[in-house]
Amino acid sequence: MGVYNRRKSSTTIVGNTTIGGDAPIRVQSMTTTQTTDTDACVEQAIRIIEAGGELVRLTTQGTREAENLKNIKASLLEKGYSTPLVADVHFNPNVADVAAMFVEKVRINPGNYVDPARTFRELEYTDSEYAAEIEKIRRRFVPFLNICKENNTAIRIGVNHGSLSDRIMCRYGNTPEGMVESCMEFLRICVEEQFRNVVLSIKASNTVVMVQTVRLLVQEMQKENMAFPVHLGVTEAGEGEDGRIKSAVGIGALLAEGIGDTIRVSLSEAPEKEIPVAKKLVAYAAESAEKRAAAKAAIKDETIYLEYNESCLEDLQLKAAMDAGALLIDGYAKELIITNSNSCISDKQLKDTADAILQAARIRFTKPEYISCPGCGRTLYNLEETIAKIKAATSHLIGVKIAIMGCIVNGPGEMADADFGYVGAGRGKISLYKGKECIEKNIPEENAVEKLLKLIEEYQR
Repeated sequence: MGVYNRRKSSTTIVGNTTIGGDAPIRVQSMTTTQTTDTDACVEQAIRIIEAGGELVRLTTQGTREAENLKNIKASLLEKGYSTPLVADVHFNPNVADVAAMFVEKVRINPGNYVDPARTFRELEYTDSEYAAEIEKIRRRFVPFLNICKENNTAIRIGVNHGSLSDRIMCRYGNTPEGMVESCMEFLRICVEEQFRNVVLSIKASNTVVMVQTVRLLVQEMQKENMAFPVHLGVTEAGEGEDGRIKSAVGIGALLAEGIGDTIRVSLSEAPEKEIPVAKKLVAYAAESAEKRAAAKAAIKDETIYLEYNESCLEDLQLKAAMDAGALLIDGYAKELIITNSNSCISDKQLKDTADAILQAARIRFTKPEYISCPGCGRTLYNLEETIAKIKAATSHLIGVKIAIMGCIVNGPGEMADADFGYVGAGRGKISLYKGKECIEKNIPEENAVEKLLKLIEEYQR
């Protein structure tokens, strides 16, 4: 006993909710409806809240969406719901300025807040030129902070793997160090401006990158005498069992180390389905730390042995993923054997769970890897139906990584680990990628899965 010690951060106030410090770990989700559709957003937000969500995020593409947050907020309050709302802003700092007047928190992405949209060009900066770019960020960011101060609005500085700016990429590469520096550039300005109502997040679909980078962020904050709350998530985790296991490996690895003040399990499913999974991860965090210590001590021949007595397969999957995740990511073992004294979970299910955990931790691939976004108001096609079609058509492609992205925000950059990408380009239009290279644009949706298969087959030959 006694190995679990929750990292104590400063506190951030988001409306009526405290994040960090001694507050409970908060769980949240994000709507998938159009933010201009007030009724649809309100109905979905209520489903998230009634499932136990403590913050609700909405995509905020433009000024119209930002202004309609006021109507969404008013309608929720009228119905008796005061849960904080979070605006998710990319590419347009003017939209963040507007959103900050109407909701309790605004998420900005340092990779596209001031720096131009990523082009994957190789650029070179002298130290003075690089400093000038930081000053450009300051000049645009400080007015936004002032609006947030006036309206008691919190912010999330949210970095995603693969959406780093060309400037950061050219100096640091697509590395944990680059992701952390992208976050810290903005955080240092917040501290200098005495704005402390901040939450940080660094996400990746690759659990190894996610865990290593969040640990590095915490270390960097400690070096600079900072301790801001941290939001955890494995972005584009997917759906079904694989999405849950991948999320538990990454989020669970950090929660059991005492890192994390708020979490989101990003599943390509109805957003309210994310909440029960997130709550299970939070509830098991302390116990997982104890179990992990015992499992580490019992490792033999690079094999982790885990024993359970569970009647619910999902519970076993989440617990095993949390218990084994960091041990696998940190290289303590390369194999996993799970036993369960309750016979209602079959040996095959236990073996499949172990294989899925090993794949989520990037140890061994036994099936395709699907990197799919959870969907939001930017999604340009029926995500769940499309994922089912692609999985059915590609289930034989062991080890191939396929990204299924609802819009251009998440692709191509944030599918950085994928071999192939299927990305929403417009209503009813899909673009296909090989790595970060767009191979074919604006394919009619009805033909896109077939063309994806042909693309994969061509490159495999």
